[in-house]
Amino acid sequence: MRTDTEWQRFLSGQDLVWKRMPRTWYEGPFLGNGLLGSMVYQEPGENALRFTVHHGEVQDHRPTQGGSDWGVARLPVGNLLLRPVGKITGVDLRLDLWDAEVRGTITTDKGRLTLRALVHNDRTMLLATVEASAGEEGFRWEFRPSPAVSPRIIREDPPKGFEPNPKPVSRTEGGLGITVQSMVAGGQTVTAYKERGTGRERTYYLCVAHSYPGLDAEGRAVTTVRKASALPVSSLLRSHRDWWHRFYRKSFLSVPDAMLQSFYWIQLYKLACAAREHAPVMATTGPWVEPTPWPGVWWNLNVQLEYWPVLGSNHLELDAIPRTLAENTDVLISALKPEYRADSAALRRSTDANCEDNGTVPVPGVGDQAEVGNLPWALHNVWLHYRHSMDRGLLEDVLYPLLRRSTNYYLHFLTEQSDGKLHLPKTFSPEYGPAPDCNYDLALLRWSCRTLLETVELLGKDDPLAPKWREVLDKLVPYPVDENGFMVGTGVPFAKSHRHYSHMLSVYPLYLVNWDQKENRDLITRSLEHWIGFEGALRGYSFSGAASISTQMGRGSDALKYLRELVARFIQPNTHYYEAGPVIETPLSGAQAMHDMLCQSWGGIIRFFPGVPDEWRDVALHDFRTEGAFLVSGVRTGGRTRWVRVRSLAGEPCRVRHSLTGRIRVAGVRGPAPKWRDLGEGVIEIDLDRDEEAVVYPAAGPRPDFRIAPVKVSEPADRWGLPELPQTGQGTQVDLVGVFDNDAITTEMYYGDGDFDGTGRTYPMVQLPQTGQTEDDGITFAFTNGSEGSNNNVIAAGQKIDVPAGGYANLHVLGAGDTGNVTIPAVASYADGSTAKADIRLTAWLSGPAYGETEAVRTSQIHARSGPVGTKAAIFHQTVALDPAKELSSITLTAPASGTARAHVFALTLEKKS
Repeated sequence: MRTDTEWQRFLSGQDLVWKRMPRTWYEGPFLGNGLLGSMVYQEPGENALRFTVHHGEVQDHRPTQGGSDWGVARLPVGNLLLRPVGKITGVDLRLDLWDAEVRGTITTDKGRLTLRALVHNDRTMLLATVEASAGEEGFRWEFRPSPAVSPRIIREDPPKGFEPNPKPVSRTEGGLGITVQSMVAGGQTVTAYKERGTGRERTYYLCVAHSYPGLDAEGRAVTTVRKASALPVSSLLRSHRDWWHRFYRKSFLSVPDAMLQSFYWIQLYKLACAAREHAPVMATTGPWVEPTPWPGVWWNLNVQLEYWPVLGSNHLELDAIPRTLAENTDVLISALKPEYRADSAALRRSTDANCEDNGTVPVPGVGDQAEVGNLPWALHNVWLHYRHSMDRGLLEDVLYPLLRRSTNYYLHFLTEQSDGKLHLPKTFSPEYGPAPDCNYDLALLRWSCRTLLETVELLGKDDPLAPKWREVLDKLVPYPVDENGFMVGTGVPFAKSHRHYSHMLSVYPLYLVNWDQKENRDLITRSLEHWIGFEGALRGYSFSGAASISTQMGRGSDALKYLRELVARFIQPNTHYYEAGPVIETPLSGAQAMHDMLCQSWGGIIRFFPGVPDEWRDVALHDFRTEGAFLVSGVRTGGRTRWVRVRSLAGEPCRVRHSLTGRIRVAGVRGPAPKWRDLGEGVIEIDLDRDEEAVVYPAAGPRPDFRIAPVKVSEPADRWGLPELPQTGQGTQVDLVGVFDNDAITTEMYYGDGDFDGTGRTYPMVQLPQTGQTEDDGITFAFTNGSEGSNNNVIAAGQKIDVPAGGYANLHVLGAGDTGNVTIPAVASYADGSTAKADIRLTAWLSGPAYGETEAVRTSQIHARSGPVGTKAAIFHQTVALDPAKELSSITLTAPASGTARAHVFALTLEKKS
């Protein structure tokens, strides 16, 4: 992996490819540079390709009016539409990871458009070039601004009295289009755009700038576009690519599982699109704003998971958490009630990128919402950044003063009880509920006191609070446990399905209770199995968390099982993810789980290949960054570690669990062999000064081959993206997304958006297929289970559904009646102009099959507006005979002839004659 050619060849194998038009944010290509972000998919209901236009700094600035949901919510900017002359008939697109651009062709009934688009790394500008064939010379671009209203509008109306922002104003000046969005609170968002060239080949430039409270955004946006459009496109491409090529070459990872290897590299690309040290800390959607209930920054898990992968991948330049917390210390202090501000600080659950929100952090022991662990958990990320960089300034200027304050807030409420132990009053375990002696907070308090003591020793400070921190460590109540492992807190067992592992934070990521402590292995095992075995409310990051915990236990095959379950159930075609709305933390935490499989550094030991599954016989790792500021490399072949290498960047103590078998040799690199000692249990200690490195390999046999190269794929997989509509055996799936007109699915977090039966009742999202496909009786269906408020089925009312031409023996239908059994008098139309009846009989969703169908999906409950109801519901698989001797062209879903019941169709698959 020494040349650009090798890197390009490798990463091209990880590229995403689209052979059909993406229709939503979780299907399409995505671009970004930490500030400007763009998703690419079809403009809903129109013959155009949408490039969403959003910017991480664009938000409202009224924290006292609705907080992060409204007053300081991220705000949409607009959409750029590519409008062809003809009707779009197909696409062939590729997201090129190496060059960080989307390119390909859009085919229409008039010709073809050849597209290249990117978000320029240095200039925060969307750059798109299009070359048109004959017949498509008249294509055009259109920027369509969006109202500056919180994406939360998908779920609820704005607070009473919340003044809407003015409408955007657009004008043309000096060949530039300029759209100005003024803000009620002051400041502005400005989009400047320009097209250069005429005829068949044209280039489009678009820049977004935001300013508050000043009004300088317009000048910055206009200047960016004018300067860029005066340069050759080749110059812009070169500077953009240079950054991305340097980015990728900072570390390398290769595994024999093609699906997960590609997934990993796409997540690194996604991180660099969404994050920079100088950029706003990532919101739940990253820079890509879409309708969502969560239009801000969430600190009780999302931020932490989003930034973990920057550490091992050697991309500390992407981590915005330390700067964000340091710059907003005053906000963190003001987040508390006045009586605690003198010596404490805290972080609200959700904020804007400057930690701002409405209200104050609740007081422990008062009410049931005292979620006080968000700041210490965020500071754990800062500690990890310090440990991976050994940057003393970060320790002294950011971690120490803020961790001291966040710990003080806990100390205000600790009380010694009759058992001689220090106890916490009732606090809130994300997102489970309240409990005294909450395990989440006990773990964070223990970690905080231990880290503060280590910090003052490193800094040479004589802190008067040090005796108190030691007392806490000596006398803090033990973690509440029962026969199932960790409880939520005293008197509160873990007794319901829950996605968050907050009650197990001491195990991961804090490692206070860990697998090296043999006395705790049974507790860890019971806790993990009890938590992850509780189906119902588990989500994607439940499985990435279970994978990471399993790697600590040395159970790599379990970790792989959990990762594959994450992908199969939750990850979408472009590797995005949703929970009611778009959120990006879970796929990134999946990348971290892969880090944990291959290398861990905690407890002062670098652990090579601690959780590699048995079926991954070959693995390569290079310049992986660990605690102590080491860059490490290693290779496994045939299921055995062949060599490992450690390079010290800071001269810290170096202890390595190398995973080699038999006698070993430790050699220097570009220098003499260092001194080393065997500490037992596969751990050695190597004496390395700053910038020295060593390799460890078997003493017997020839010197190993130290080359780093991609490993051979033993588990092939299709590319991420959208393939042609799959044909599974004799089945051809029909694309219904464009005609969906009903939302029949809700999450347990919000019951108010869907309505299957006219009374507000719906299917529960978590109990339905998540990934776009489901199978029943050997027939594979395309299934849509999208984000909150999106449609996912069609109510039969005369829709004509074009199908891939062919001779088919059967039509397979996923559907159900709502208020009763129902028959769709469907019509099959053939290429010869003939038609035939194709009645589709569907049973009501709350009944058992009445027409010989099978139950393709069965749920244990339904959702009503008031919450879950313990009533079973089904989606049925019905089969209708067709004439295989004729070429089918369309199916018309005619409305039922009589009755009030409606027929809902979720998916169609056509079966060829065998």
